[in-house]
Amino acid sequence: MARDYYGILGVEHGAGPDEIKRAYRKLARELHPDVNPDAAAQERFREVSTAYEVLNDPEKRRIVDLGGDPLDNGRGGGGGDPFGAGFGFGDIMDAFFGSATGGRGRGPRSRVQPGADALIRMQLSLEECAAGVQRDLTVDTAVLCSDCSGSGCAPGSSPTRCDICGGSGEVQSVQRSFLGQVVTSRPCPTCRGFGEVIPEPCRQCAGDGRVRSRRSVGVRIPAGVADGMRVRLAGQGEVGAGGGPAGDLYVEVEETPHEIFTRDGADLHCTVSLPMTAAALGTTVALPTIEGSEDLDIDAGTQTGTIRTLRGKGMPRLRSNGRVDGHGDLMVHIEVAVPTKLDKEQTELLRKLAALRGEEQPDLAMGGRNGHGLFSRLRFGGR
Repeated sequence: MARDYYGILGVEHGAGPDEIKRAYRKLARELHPDVNPDAAAQERFREVSTAYEVLNDPEKRRIVDLGGDPLDNGRGGGGGDPFGAGFGFGDIMDAFFGSATGGRGRGPRSRVQPGADALIRMQLSLEECAAGVQRDLTVDTAVLCSDCSGSGCAPGSSPTRCDICGGSGEVQSVQRSFLGQVVTSRPCPTCRGFGEVIPEPCRQCAGDGRVRSRRSVGVRIPAGVADGMRVRLAGQGEVGAGGGPAGDLYVEVEETPHEIFTRDGADLHCTVSLPMTAAALGTTVALPTIEGSEDLDIDAGTQTGTIRTLRGKGMPRLRSNGRVDGHGDLMVHIEVAVPTKLDKEQTELLRKLAALRGEEQPDLAMGGRNGHGLFSRLRFGGR
């Protein structure tokens, strides 16, 4: 069992330093070997001197108050303390980790904590992504409590030091092991590690220093944004506990599908379906773009699969200037539509055209650029 150092000096556990000193001086005058040569008195004098040394040292007294013995050398573990007298496991951990187990280097944690980031999604059309927009968003986040300004205390009150941990933010216990005494610490359950308690919490925020509120935030989306891109609004996120600094608000763009254009980075693609007569004869069509209408000249004899590129008619590039260099291209894919239903007159006209072109029995042209196509390989494959 741990020695009762308070009982040896004859003082209460809550005795102050002056009271402990007076008790020691009184006993020392009675038991000093120069005054009392009796062997029992000399042994008693050594006990009193040891008790005073322990209780006069704040760290050793703390261990005594926790139920331990700072001078215990691990006698109950067999073989004594292998690391030297009075050097317990807590001291070993302190030497390596900077008093982490004793709690002397940590102190209470701050009640003021940084806030978290927030995310909100905004749907934009292709045209809005191209031009950029300015909008007011409604967001629901934690904001600073207006009643306590983040302190968490009711008006006219203030936090007080925790009586359980004495303001250290942690409570400790001492256990004996074969290595000696193990000092362990954990956050104080009363103050949750803050070292202080709020006796009168703010009624509006219940002591948290923040409340949830719906508010309006203005955001400018630059021209050229694409689906999945985010715009950061610094300091517009969640306010932290205890009135801590707010995190950031991120606005994520959701680009809605377009009925005409598909997007590939800054380039746009669209498909134009031409009647076979227009593709054969050539024509001019009014082509819609993201900025209006553009006349597109179709050359005579245009084939299916032809791609016409309109330079600088695509999406603007982020943080770029200039018409051509700052914009992508518009890629127009041509499809030639073959009629599926013909009346009698149309059929006769096409037959006459075929006869004039000598195409009543057309040759199948399926070869590559070298003129040797699929059919030629099949026909002459045995040679």
